[in-house]
Amino acid sequence: MGIELILNSCNLNFAAFSRFVTPPDDISGQVIALFGIVLAAAEAAVFLAIILAIYREFRTISPDETDTLKG
Repeated sequence: MGIELILNSCNLNFAAFSRFVTPPDDISGQVIALFGIVLAAAEAAVFLAIILAIYREFRTISPDETDTLKG
């Protein structure tokens, strides 16, 4: 959750500084913010895939019952 907040604040800063600092026809800040949003979506997809893989293996997502992943 902390990484999501940091990425969202960076996206907001990129879009705001692009709007107020660069010329009006330059959209580089918005493009960088779009890449940040795509990165956040990919991160959420990887997290969901890990949770689904754990559920398929153990039929639960309880950390107490998934201790066989330990080395």
